[in-house]
This record gives sequence, C-alpha cells and structure tokens, in this order.
Amino acid sequence: MTRVLVVDDSQQIRATLRLNLRARQYEVAVAPDGNGALTGAADWYPDLVILDLGLPDLDGMDVIRGLRGWSQVPIIVLSGRTGGDDKVEALNAGADDYVTKPFGVEELVARIRAVTRRTPVAGPRPTVDVGRNAVDLTGKIVYGPDGGRVHLTPTEWGLLEILARHPGTLISRQRLLAEVWSPKHVDAVNYLRVYLASLRRKLEDDPSRPRHLITEPGRGYRFDP
Repeated sequence: MTRVLVVDDSQQIRATLRLNLRARQYEVAVAPDGNGALTGAADWYPDLVILDLGLPDLDGMDVIRGLRGWSQVPIIVLSGRTGGDDKVEALNAGADDYVTKPFGVEELVARIRAVTRRTPVAGPRPTVDVGRNAVDLTGKIVYGPDGGRVHLTPTEWGLLEILARHPGTLISRQRLLAEVWSPKHVDAVNYLRVYLASLRRKLEDDPSRPRHLITEPGRGYRFDP
C-alpha cells in the first residue's frame, strides 16, 4: 500500500485528503507544519509527500530542500501560490510536480499515480552522512566508518537529528535549546557548547576543526553534509 504524507496547515484540507486517499487504498499520515513534515518523513518514511508551501513555521521551499538533503521521496506541491516563479523555484528545489489550489481531488490522485509510477516505492531507509559516519534517521542509529554503532546520548541524538534534517540551514541556539531541552532553557548556551563538543569528538575526523557540525558565532549551528 502506497504511503502518502499530507502536509498542510489547513485542517479541512488534511481531513479531505486523508478521507479521499484512504478511500482509494492509500495509507495516509498528516502534518500541519514544516517540522512535522520533516519529522514524519524521517520517522514514517512515506512513498510520497503532498506539501503546501505556506506553512506556519517553515516555508515549504525550505522543507523541500531539507527533504532533498537526505531523501529522494517524491514531492507534489499543493499550493495557493500560482506564480510561475514559485513553480520554477519549487521544481528546481526538488519537487516532482506542482498543483495549485483550488484543486480537484481526481486530478490530484491522477498526478499521484503518475509520480509514483515513475518512482520505485519502499526505497532504502533515509540516512545522512556526517563525514565517514552514517546517520539512520529512522532507526535513530549512527554507524561509524567500520560499520559499528556510535553511541550517542539522547541529548546528543536530539541535537544531531535537528541539524541533520536541515542540511545547510542555520539553526538558532534558542531553537535547539527549546526543542532538545525546553523553552525554559533558551539562555543555557553552555549546554550547547558541551554537547556539540561531544558530538564532534564522536563524529568529526578532527574535532578541533569541524567540517560538518559548524558553529555560527553568536547565531547558532549548521550541518554541512
């Protein structure tokens, strides 16, 4: 059964697509925002993503780029943005098709079938390379160069997972602290220094000169593949 992740901030659209796609024998999960899209794609590993661009937390273009950093899952954009520039940008970022709102369910289903015919389903588990290490985002496992597991604490994994899901994107210190610890810890920047230093010792070839887990002084951190 083809697995479809629907990402839209409209509860009505999520409910409509879930109902109609399930009636056509698709397995459906939904997410209301960009972080939910990235988390759902990593944890559930869908065969196709239907993605709105106007999301409340992340722009849909950034979600496309984030997914393309570690996954080739087909993406159909479903958006109210009708401009040609938006379509070109989305397709160049890695989307496979672009449907404008308002839309017809039958047309969308036909496009889903067309895209999935061109793309093998049930591909390999999504992984991200951090230097010579492979990060399995589904299994939440890091494999070292020799194939053995690299042990990470839950806090180290939380930081790595956020960075790995957003390759090339600056993630603010406040966001990392709020998501990995809690909103009460947004000023505890020393936590980040300690745990990022530990991650670098485990994953970077030269922790004193990191190439992948990068500090942007005074701003945050970035994962460079």
